[in-house]
Amino acid sequence: VQLVESGGGFMQPGGSLRLSCAASGFTFSSYGMSWYRQRPGKERELVASITSIGSITDYADSVKGRCSISRDNSKSTVYLQMNSLKPEDTAVYYCYVYLFLGDNWYQYWGQGTQVTVSS
Repeated sequence: VQLVESGGGFMQPGGSLRLSCAASGFTFSSYGMSWYRQRPGKERELVASITSIGSITDYADSVKGRCSISRDNSKSTVYLQMNSLKPEDTAVYYCYVYLFLGDNWYQYWGQGTQVTVSS
């Protein structure tokens, strides 16, 4: 199982970014996916989630209305569109999946992509 994030970078407040997470090693279209972030000095927190076919999405209050999670099952990729970026969005963003393999459930994380928002 591999989750590879990309798209992070340095942005000014008010800007936009689209993060991507390319998944492999499992049946992507069968599982919900999530984005988490870890801000400096804080615990990792859930940002957004999407169901396996993309029919239901959910967002943290801190990003609601500014972020949009989506997925392309044909490309095994999940996206996080971030708009109206704020300095408090500065964090390492991680892709996450909870998989049922064999007879148990396992958590998988990507390596993370840094997003820095500053003027």
